[in-house]
Amino acid sequence: MLKSYLIWGGVALLFICLAGFTGWVIGLPSATAAAEAPIVPQGETEAMIASLKPARRARPLIAVIGINDATETTDYLVPTGILRRADVADVVMLATGSGPVQLYPALKVQPDATIAEFDARHPEGADYVIVPAMSRDDDPAALIWLRSQAEKGARIIGICAGAKVVGAAGLLDGKRATTHWYYLHDMLEGSPTINYIADRRMVSDAGVVTTTGITASIPMMLTLIEAIAGRAKAVSAARNIGLEEWDARHASGAFKLTRPFATTVLANRMAFWKREKLGIWLEPGMDEVSLALVADAWSRTYRSSATTVAASPDAVETRNGVRVIPDQSGMDWPEARRVSHFPNQRPADALDQALEAITARYGDRTANVVAMQLEYPRRVAW
Repeated sequence: MLKSYLIWGGVALLFICLAGFTGWVIGLPSATAAAEAPIVPQGETEAMIASLKPARRARPLIAVIGINDATETTDYLVPTGILRRADVADVVMLATGSGPVQLYPALKVQPDATIAEFDARHPEGADYVIVPAMSRDDDPAALIWLRSQAEKGARIIGICAGAKVVGAAGLLDGKRATTHWYYLHDMLEGSPTINYIADRRMVSDAGVVTTTGITASIPMMLTLIEAIAGRAKAVSAARNIGLEEWDARHASGAFKLTRPFATTVLANRMAFWKREKLGIWLEPGMDEVSLALVADAWSRTYRSSATTVAASPDAVETRNGVRVIPDQSGMDWPEARRVSHFPNQRPADALDQALEAITARYGDRTANVVAMQLEYPRRVAW
């Protein structure tokens, strides 16, 4: 199973916390750390965009693949939502098998097709394949399909720990790459010929792009939109989701295991009697990007998990055609345990609002733990 971003657990975590390993940095991601991210040369940015230019279809076909038993929530839904609202490509959500995709750490959705159905409809393959983090890196169906898509000419984009899946498919051998900070060792251990590139939120090499942690899917999709439809379209898409600028800058050194992070996780996990299940009410036409970011954030506090609630058990269709299957239906969820998906906010603002709400409910350290897992520098730079 996906390691659940449970960075340390149980007795091992307690031992490490008490041991006081001197190599730990005392801080958490901050405005200062984010501001120290090195500037990306313009030529490198231009090369990234050039590497993503459509090579076949005028209107590209983009496949977002997931496995049914646990695919990362934001990695799967945010690319779909951003690309569909920009309307620059045909975007299809896929699963390796039939039935819904259970996302981790929250939400369940109905995919558009299985990979077998996609292949039958599009034997020539996709133009781009987006690969989220998955509960296992060695799912045979996913790996075989990824290799076949790459052979047909698809550009492969590994989001977050999806880079490990891309690596397991043999598509990162000898290439430059990055991934979520916590999974870097695993990626390099599984694919030892990878050339890791620090201080970049996205790295492109020979038809394969990889990104850092979960929230990197946002600047990655804006970069892809620019490659497909131009800078003006990307700027419009960015403003539509609440951003004025984005790039590949990243302060990799700001994201690591720290003493405050570990002790906060330990304290929250040990207070199991205080753990809450918080309800998010599903509404037709709601923004799937905001929903994914908010549900993901509330489910990474080690104090709470997000569950979806609706009037009926039927799937609720979001603004851009994602069918979300409610966890609970036909019940009046207690108001004190409801959290907002911030329907009047743009998605980037909704994430900030969720972190503020987490701070108000559980404290700033818990909000920092969430930001660390999302590899999000608290709204300083995308």
